Amino acid sequence: MQSISIDIETYSDIDLTKCGVYRYAESPAFEILLFGYSVDGGEVTVIDLAQGEQIPDEILDALTDDTITKWAFNANFERVCLSKYLRDLGRSLDLFYDNHPLSTEMARYLNPAGWRCTMVWAATMGLPLSLKDVGSILKLEDQKMDEGKMLIKYFSVPCTPTKTNGGRTRNLPADAPDKWTTFIAYNKRDVEVEMAIQQKLSGFPVPESVWDEYHIDQEINDRGVRVDMHLVKNAIDMDGRSRKELTAAMRRITSLSNPNSIQQMKQWLADNGLETDTLGKKAVAALLRDAPPELAEVLELRQQLAKSSVKKYQAMENCVCDDGRCHGMFQFYGANRTGRWAGRLIQMQNLPQNHLPDLAEARALVCSGDFDSVKLLYEDVPDTLSQLIRTAVIPKDGQKFYVSDFSAIEARVIAWYAGEKWRQEVFDRGGDIYCASASQMFHVPVEKHGVNGHLRQKGKIAELALGYGGSVGALKSMGALEMGLSEEELQPLVDAWRQSNPHIVKFWWDVDRAVTEVVKQHKTVHCYGLILSYQSGMLLITLPSRRNLVYVRPKISTNRYGGQCITYEGIGATKKWERLDSYGPKFVENIVQATSRDILCNSMKTLRCSSIVMHIHDELVIEADPEVSLDVLCEQMGRVPDWTPGLKLRADGYICDFYMKD
Repeated sequence: MQSISIDIETYSDIDLTKCGVYRYAESPAFEILLFGYSVDGGEVTVIDLAQGEQIPDEILDALTDDTITKWAFNANFERVCLSKYLRDLGRSLDLFYDNHPLSTEMARYLNPAGWRCTMVWAATMGLPLSLKDVGSILKLEDQKMDEGKMLIKYFSVPCTPTKTNGGRTRNLPADAPDKWTTFIAYNKRDVEVEMAIQQKLSGFPVPESVWDEYHIDQEINDRGVRVDMHLVKNAIDMDGRSRKELTAAMRRITSLSNPNSIQQMKQWLADNGLETDTLGKKAVAALLRDAPPELAEVLELRQQLAKSSVKKYQAMENCVCDDGRCHGMFQFYGANRTGRWAGRLIQMQNLPQNHLPDLAEARALVCSGDFDSVKLLYEDVPDTLSQLIRTAVIPKDGQKFYVSDFSAIEARVIAWYAGEKWRQEVFDRGGDIYCASASQMFHVPVEKHGVNGHLRQKGKIAELALGYGGSVGALKSMGALEMGLSEEELQPLVDAWRQSNPHIVKFWWDVDRAVTEVVKQHKTVHCYGLILSYQSGMLLITLPSRRNLVYVRPKISTNRYGGQCITYEGIGATKKWERLDSYGPKFVENIVQATSRDILCNSMKTLRCSSIVMHIHDELVIEADPEVSLDVLCEQMGRVPDWTPGLKLRADGYICDFYMKD
């Protein structure tokens, strides 16, 4: 036996979408209903566990044997659920059977090293994270059965008690034998589709280095991160009390039956002389600049009510497990265009920033449940709770968080690719890229909080908006007008940035020409350390790390402006599979972000023996003993991979008792 392809069907009374698989499998009601598997690509067998059948011992043994590869689509689900199943059977997940603390601590879940994920494989090829969609796009002979959603809803989640169903809260096989037979066929088909995907993608194997990254990702998700549930519960209670008071205040002023209603509020504002099409955050902020005092008060209350901080706290409450930690917050290859991670559950990638000067004191007040003091000292309770979200994530007793992140990683990577020497010199001497960019653009010295310091903001907004072909629209999207720049300044700012970075501009259009040449002539082109090729109806851009960016079924098309562009098939903004258009600067954005991701993965491998509990964008969060050296950790994270010679890389860090932005 060399490999097993697996698919399971389960039951739990926990909402999988809200709580994640780790919490889902912890429920006392959790059970595996069907276990479908194929050994070494052979005939698929389905074990009907719900009706008393048993998984053969040799298969159970294989689950804990890391020399036998286990395959599944979204393998994290099968691995975590089967870990719980084996624990309930009394089988040890400790391969050494020695009960050593280091063995048993990580033996809560099956070792990821023995697992491979077909979903990840599909994602590396630019395909969706859905078994049904992948099967459809690959035009497999056997497709996932459409009855699946109905059957899962019937057998895998609790049902509403009615007179018709005799008041039961769960449907069992005996309640619908025909449906159960179809459910078994559905389970078998899923294994067959997963195996067909493997066969279809066999010509494009995932590099071992990427599987190693996946295993590190799974270790981080298994480890999880501790949450201060005392703070979480008090924050939820305070938010509820605050919302009641704010709503009552709005109702007093407006006499509206539901002042939280967007339609009612827009009508009330219009009746009082303030017309607006939207009550979005930016629109309300703009209205506040000129609103009379009585309307400004309502808009400020509206702003406070619009804070969604409580949702993050509720997400923590939903997914925290019996060990006091939240697991499964990071989706490997969630952004399949670049291979970057996507956030799940709490969504650590988009937490509000914290700017409170007395963060620890505010946190202590919320922990104590002192609502009146929080309101008295900070006035805006929702904003205070929002700024404290990060601080709900804490290290285990006796340890600290070591937070280390790359300094201006994308700016460094694009300068390295393009050979923009003045930028590399800035990074080499540890300079401020925003000041240096402003100095280069306006031909005067610029120092932060010093000479011509007012120009740094223009340098910053230009750096953030213009690196990937952005123009006036990109500056506006980044908030240039809100930051005080005038409409007349924007185009000159674009021109100045491009004139200051001629090698980066050349990089955009050289990549554009190379991609066009590859797609038109189906040839291989080498440029900037990249290899662009056309294989089996796909455009491949091989990065210096040897990982591929894949664009499905590319062709030359006409864009909405009448010019030539490259189009390919992928997941668009609507989350649907569609034809997307691209051009040089967009491809460069993908290349730079993907390379930055690979550099972070290199650091994860370097620091693998540390307890990495989170990674947010270009930042690692490590749970460690207070005796650990921050300087050594940052030095290790900032090591330049051997495949990026000459890259100027730097990592900075800080130590904290709870997660925060330094």
